[in-house]
Amino acid sequence: MILLLLSYLGGVLTILSPCILPVLPFVFARADQPFVKSGLPLLAGMALTFAAVATLAALGGGWAVHANQYGRIAALILLAFFGVTLLSRALADRLTRPLVALGDRLSRGAGSSIGASFVLGIATGLLWAPCAGPILGLVLTGAAIQGASVGTTALLLAYAAGAATSLAIALLIGGRVFAAMKRSLGAGEWIRRALGVAVLAGVAAIAFGLDTGLLTRLSLANTSSIEQTLIDKIRPQAALKTTQVAGSDLPVEGLMPPLAGATAWINSAPLTPQALRGKVVLVDFWTYSCINCLRALPYVRAWAAKYKDHGLVVIGVHAPEFAFEKDLGNVRRAVHGLKVTYPVALDGNLAIWQAFHNEYWPAHYFIDAQGRIRAHHFGEGEYDASERIIQTLLREAGYANVPGGIVDPDAEGAERAPAGDVQSPETYVGYGRGANLASDHVAEDKASDYAAPAKLNLNQWGLTGSWTIGPQMTVLNKAPGKIVFRFHARDLHLVLGPASGTTPVRFRVTIDGAPPGDAHGVDTNAAGEGQVTTQRLYQLIRQNGAIADHTFAIEFQDPGVQAYSFTFG
Repeated sequence: MILLLLSYLGGVLTILSPCILPVLPFVFARADQPFVKSGLPLLAGMALTFAAVATLAALGGGWAVHANQYGRIAALILLAFFGVTLLSRALADRLTRPLVALGDRLSRGAGSSIGASFVLGIATGLLWAPCAGPILGLVLTGAAIQGASVGTTALLLAYAAGAATSLAIALLIGGRVFAAMKRSLGAGEWIRRALGVAVLAGVAAIAFGLDTGLLTRLSLANTSSIEQTLIDKIRPQAALKTTQVAGSDLPVEGLMPPLAGATAWINSAPLTPQALRGKVVLVDFWTYSCINCLRALPYVRAWAAKYKDHGLVVIGVHAPEFAFEKDLGNVRRAVHGLKVTYPVALDGNLAIWQAFHNEYWPAHYFIDAQGRIRAHHFGEGEYDASERIIQTLLREAGYANVPGGIVDPDAEGAERAPAGDVQSPETYVGYGRGANLASDHVAEDKASDYAAPAKLNLNQWGLTGSWTIGPQMTVLNKAPGKIVFRFHARDLHLVLGPASGTTPVRFRVTIDGAPPGDAHGVDTNAAGEGQVTTQRLYQLIRQNGAIADHTFAIEFQDPGVQAYSFTFG
């Protein structure tokens, strides 16, 4: 109920957002018409369309993103059409005849203005949808990671109802202002034309991006801070407010959330914060194809082994990034292969991730014996400081003979720390988050032939052969097929998987056109040969000596390989 109220209030505040301003002149242009036949259908069309577009955004697919863009363009054309009709009543009579007929069908004979207003409400909703603050962002984030649900739909409808409420108030007040202006000035037709000019100016502003660019920078009214304050009031842990503990440098950041959202457990029966009282707990958010998580893993394993008999419990919360990381069998194999022996909670729906308000892989939360979060660390590094926090919390809890010193694990393979000179970023191969593909076209979700250019700029990549580029991954339709990447790093990794799940896919890698030799990774030999057998991260290049720009290529001899993302070290 609280979240529904919060979503409703967020929708009410949306009318103050700068990118709504260009839409309002058109709304006020109809304010002199009967509310039941004009205003109410407009509000209904706007609210329903707003909720539908927001739902598409929550689904997170690339198709929905593009559909939203096309809808926005269609809305601009529609609003421009009605802006022109406001300039001339005679022109309006001629141009609106098809819309009147459409309105008759939409309203099932309830009057042409009802149908026309409903269609205009649809256009308004398409334009209103992008104007969202933190509250709608919170709802959409939850929907995107948990999937569609009745609860998500209710929250989106509550937000849309709030937006409709504020628009209704504007319509009612606007009607009175509009009528007073006509009575005092006797210039209703000129007002109509002025509003037509305002509508067209608004359309131009939106078309050129001024609604979310210039207007946002110039406006003094910013509802984001208001909405964020509401979020912090109702969910104070999201603001990470802290309180001090007497005699300690470690503050209290909140209570440990429940772990009930886990979809399965490995190496342990389900654990609860209550059962863990008296123990110091390290919660490690990770996923097995994440290179940053893999490089932090040797330290987490070492801490679990060093302090397990001195009051520390390590819990690995496996929060998937890719769909294949939700599979229990895949995670079991990864946990076994990575020699993880401490409890692992599968957070397939990211429920625990949300409970902690987490945003990072890896993320470490340090919890004292009373169940209070006392510290956190996001990303790699600062392992010495993290271990000292563990020691401090164990001593606070009264454990005797807490081991001193700092672990120094001898990490190998992909778990080894990155080199100092890495100039290539993580690069996704799917179109959802992909970048820097050197190609004259991208056929989303369709089989297409690609040819990589002969020369790539740094951090560009290319495809050769028949591939299907999807939102998360790119799939080879028939062999042979090649991926090339111009990179600057010591190590090159690629997250890969066989489409069939069981049939290996053979490949050969080269660096600057030659076999890697001593620069091969743990998943290739000196000749560059290897096989994709499971869905995971593969280390393909590990160089020695000075780091420079190189061109990497991997050619697959079998079809069906799935490529997800490049990472470097």
